[in-house]
Amino acid sequence: MNTIKMVFLMTLMMMLFLTVGFLLGGREGLMIAFVISLAMNFISYWFSDKIVLKMYRAKEISEKEAPKLFRLVQRLTQNNNMPMPRVYVMENPTPNAFATGRNPQNAAVAVTTGILQILNDDELEGVLAHELAHVRHRDILIGTVVATLVGTITFIARMAGWTMMFSGGNRDRRGGGDVITSLVLMIVAPIAAMLIQMAISRSREFYADEGGARISGKPLSLASALGKLEQAAQLRPMAHAGPSSAHLFIVNPLRGSSVFKLFSTHPPIEDRIQRLKLIAQGRR
Repeated sequence: MNTIKMVFLMTLMMMLFLTVGFLLGGREGLMIAFVISLAMNFISYWFSDKIVLKMYRAKEISEKEAPKLFRLVQRLTQNNNMPMPRVYVMENPTPNAFATGRNPQNAAVAVTTGILQILNDDELEGVLAHELAHVRHRDILIGTVVATLVGTITFIARMAGWTMMFSGGNRDRRGGGDVITSLVLMIVAPIAAMLIQMAISRSREFYADEGGARISGKPLSLASALGKLEQAAQLRPMAHAGPSSAHLFIVNPLRGSSVFKLFSTHPPIEDRIQRLKLIAQGRR
């Protein structure tokens, strides 16, 4: 069901992208939007992992530097026939973790120092398995493509606004209908694109929870970890975390994520924990 939902949302996103490009510039607008999207996808695909790791000052560690963490990742990957990712630690008291990388052969798993302090070994294993599930499902690539499409749609909509402003709203040449169309797209398209992006992100989190439960074989440990991480994130949001990278983390690092479910990159923790309990009972 999660896969079907993701395919539907990705298709919807692409249709919105094509519609915006065509309505604002016809075939030329569509081609310009496509070229911009292609360039942004190329940059994001090859360099997004390096950018986010540097953003959070993550340091790559060896087995000697953090033996327990390194061996947990190593055991999980070996037991599930996965390539060993690079392992990073972020000096941050807020417990959290994320995965990045363009494919399983070039992946990285990063955890904060805070998560190493509050989780027991089974809970930490559940979190690492969740991140490895993201790697296995190529969620980083999916997220990159979606984020790039959102950025392109937003860029096109803003260009439409500037064009309308500098043209002086000349209705004789453009017609009132064109002005209204541009205005609607300028406002509605970016909002619609972001809502689709958030829905895809929530869907992938559910999928990673299920995959992580199977990789570790400890769904209840992952459920316990999620409860601890959510509570800690609400008490102490992660410093320097930005909305553009919040979707990468296992729990939202920003305060107030539960105010509006529609505008959250993560599903409610209660729903995630309930699904994991059903998996433990063999009902999913």
